Amino acid sequence: MTSENTSMPQVQLGQDGPMIGVQGLGCMGMSEFYGETDQAESRLTLERAIELGISMFDTADMYGVGANEEFLAPFVAANRERVIIATKFGYRRTPESPDDWSIDNRPDFIRAAVDRSLQRLGVEVIDLYYMHRRIDSVPLEESVGAMAELVDAGKVKWLGLSAVSAPELRAAHAIHPIAALQSEWSIFTRDIERDVVPAAAELGVTVVPYSPLGRGMLTSQAFATSLADTDARQQFPRFSAENRAANMRLVARIEDIASARGVSAAQIALAWLYAQSRKLKVKTVPIPGTRKRSRLQENVAAASMILTVPEMEALAPLAAAVEGINV
Repeated sequence: MTSENTSMPQVQLGQDGPMIGVQGLGCMGMSEFYGETDQAESRLTLERAIELGISMFDTADMYGVGANEEFLAPFVAANRERVIIATKFGYRRTPESPDDWSIDNRPDFIRAAVDRSLQRLGVEVIDLYYMHRRIDSVPLEESVGAMAELVDAGKVKWLGLSAVSAPELRAAHAIHPIAALQSEWSIFTRDIERDVVPAAAELGVTVVPYSPLGRGMLTSQAFATSLADTDARQQFPRFSAENRAANMRLVARIEDIASARGVSAAQIALAWLYAQSRKLKVKTVPIPGTRKRSRLQENVAAASMILTVPEMEALAPLAAAVEGINV
């Protein structure tokens, strides 16, 4: 499967998956966590994403306690041949107690979770199915083994993991080929470069960076002060009052580079990620989330942007200077 719009560069999903656009779309914020949302604009954003060559659309069963999958269902049905739909299992969460989360990797839970996601999405098969988070109490042989059974049953095409270590990735890949690894990766969050990215590159696993714009922090100095009271990011350490000023000074350095180029800070942040993935020789499909067509178009333009060596050198020290633990 390939996108009809070939202007966006493409990369293979895993070792035997389809060629897809090098940028995907994170859909979580269309339903929850990031304040009020305009569903009509979100629907138009989904349609525009297809036009711009985006193939992978990312959701999870816990986003809106299933509401995000249901929201995407009509769009997926209308564009099934052009959409790689990625969803996840792993969190136990109910509408009655949405703030009470736990992680479950047991085979029985996985089998039940995939059926619920299939129904909400209105599809016969999920293209990419992730373990959202892992707990040590369930051996990988059991959890990934159950995921492999879903592939054999025709309910899932490709398997993914999220936020695992390099040894966990290797162990899982030995049980069943892992097509994608979703972890946080950005100018401000580079932990996975040490061990995880090299393991993914060696195994042919496509890295899918979530929060490539630092949960929005990398878009502008003004961003962190514009969050609504209902926005979950208000609780994140990097957005706290005591850390915000220091982190915004780092964002200002990104904005200086962007201003000299006549582009946005977000575009510089995404272009950096593409450059870093080329340097580390790993396939990468970042999934910046947005609910607006204007931001979407801006983000997609970064997929073809090339940063200079001096620009990359100026951005390299920023991660070490970020204040506040990452969550």
